[in-house]
Amino acid sequence: LQQRPGLGTIANAVVIGLAIDVTLRLLGDGTEGLVLRWVEVAIAIALVSVGSGFYLTARLGPGPRDGLMTGLAARTGASIRLTRAAIEVSACAAGVVLGGLVGAMLSVAGAGYQGVFRNPLVDPYLLGAAAGGGLGATLVLTTGRDVTAGWPVDPVQLVAFAFALGTVAVTYSVGASFGAKRNGATLVLAGIAVVSFATAIQTFLLQRNLDVVREVFQWILGRLSGATWSDVVTVAPYVVVSVVVLMLHRRHLDVFRVGDDEATTLGVSVQRTRLIIVAAATLGTAAVVSVSGLIGFVGLVVPHVVRLMAGASYRLLIPLSLLFGVAGSPGWQHP
Repeated sequence: LQQRPGLGTIANAVVIGLAIDVTLRLLGDGTEGLVLRWVEVAIAIALVSVGSGFYLTARLGPGPRDGLMTGLAARTGASIRLTRAAIEVSACAAGVVLGGLVGAMLSVAGAGYQGVFRNPLVDPYLLGAAAGGGLGATLVLTTGRDVTAGWPVDPVQLVAFAFALGTVAVTYSVGASFGAKRNGATLVLAGIAVVSFATAIQTFLLQRNLDVVREVFQWILGRLSGATWSDVVTVAPYVVVSVVVLMLHRRHLDVFRVGDDEATTLGVSVQRTRLIIVAAATLGTAAVVSVSGLIGFVGLVVPHVVRLMAGASYRLLIPLSLLFGVAGSPGWQHP
């Protein structure tokens, strides 16, 4: 898939198409108590999807490592074909795993955002995580990579993560000063304003540094072909914490569907719960954005696909969004 990026999108479409077909057939049965069957189907699709990522990468034709493969085959006595498969799978393993983490996190964060704001058109980038991450990466790339060449941590990832969190914090502060504690719509409007401001700064920096425009846009478009196991280890703790918090609050998201006043009447602390859900979704989103760039539509589309097939209850929507996010990872790890 690294040599032929289009196959990633095809694999993604095939996997999602199979998921829709199988689950629609389950819905057609008209039976009750399909929770276990939903989970089984989602896990099976996720496993097949990740396995196909390894298999397709190993099976694709000759690449730039042919000289290395020939040398290793001569030293070890193994066939060139076997050596090629081993090297390609090893090189792509980190990308497949990281792609699964990115897809799962964006899908769960998108479902969480849609629930807490009661808006089906919301995605994880609503409050500025993408705009902040893009601005941070642009700042590093425009100041010159030579200055940070000896750093033990990639400054692009570090600054993008910090700016993504900082931008959402600014959005929340601006929204709170204009009544976002009483109305979630105010927070959405604050997010639009902050995102526009961050995008304007980024555009200004690009206009002043035209020599790095291509490098910046390569990061913004998002790809994981250069992923390493260090990226996986860095991102995994944030993803695990965020997913666990959102899983524990999925019943609160069901309560939010009736409105803030009704949720308060039912005993839910709306302000505190909204802050916890937004903070958890933002933390995971900022982490994956810092290593993958801006991979769009995952957090918007996957929850909708799951909602159409399994219903609107967040007791199922959150865990199934996670599994189906992993299932689509072969497609969005190589745009």
